[in-house]
Amino acid sequence: MSKLLQYIPVLLILSSCKGQETLKPDPAAKAKQDSIVEKYLKQGAWKHNYFSKKWNEYIDEGLRQDSTISYLWQQKAMPFFKQKKYEVGLSYLDKAVKYDKSWLDYRAFMKCIFIKAYKDALVDFEECKKRNNNGNIMDHSYDFYMALCYLQLNDFQVALSILKADIDKTEKEKGLKWIHFLDLFYLGIIYYELADYDKAIMAFDRTLSQYSNFSDAKYYKGQSIALRGDTKRGIELIKEAKNDFEKGYTINEDNSLYEPYPYQVNWKMVHF
Repeated sequence: MSKLLQYIPVLLILSSCKGQETLKPDPAAKAKQDSIVEKYLKQGAWKHNYFSKKWNEYIDEGLRQDSTISYLWQQKAMPFFKQKKYEVGLSYLDKAVKYDKSWLDYRAFMKCIFIKAYKDALVDFEECKKRNNNGNIMDHSYDFYMALCYLQLNDFQVALSILKADIDKTEKEKGLKWIHFLDLFYLGIIYYELADYDKAIMAFDRTLSQYSNFSDAKYYKGQSIALRGDTKRGIELIKEAKNDFEKGYTINEDNSLYEPYPYQVNWKMVHF
């Protein structure tokens, strides 16, 4: 079942287990919450655009019926992030986490990619790892996002150690085919920032072997080639990258529609 179809019942029995909460749902409370979600979310808000007033009105009515349904708080928060109203969205998302800690990794993701509060995101991801080792959110591991946070904080060596270890672990346990091209792209970015252009180019080549028209990878590969001394070839590759971008080949994560990802090329700032 998708995580976005999970919500927590209001009546909980809490017991200690190595410092973490064990949640035992009350069947009657769960049935009541199910009916609220069905009426005000599935048959209400979801029948309207999530930027519309109706979306909020239905969710608010559901929360008036039961203010402890974490899923309703998350759904109320989500449109505000997509409108770049981060503080508003976070105030509601904090409520979702309050009533169900399983939303903690979603909040960490939003802090990393949307809000760009990297230190805060790291705090959340560290807590997530205590609860769920190195789990996944939005198709990537917690370590992937932690590496992005350290990259954005200019702590390149820490970013490298985290991301490389995550890639090596994935390759050992699942094989090369399981390594996502974005993992390799950001590995190349870290090497690029460390001025290790040979390793950067190798990482970008591995990325491009999966996504041959990936304009951002070609751009940074071109930069690396130029900085290594072959300016002509570097510029040629950057021009090729721009053509790929104009055809729509860039970072294709679902949420990149709303937020640029770290190091995603702003072509308005690129001059030949």
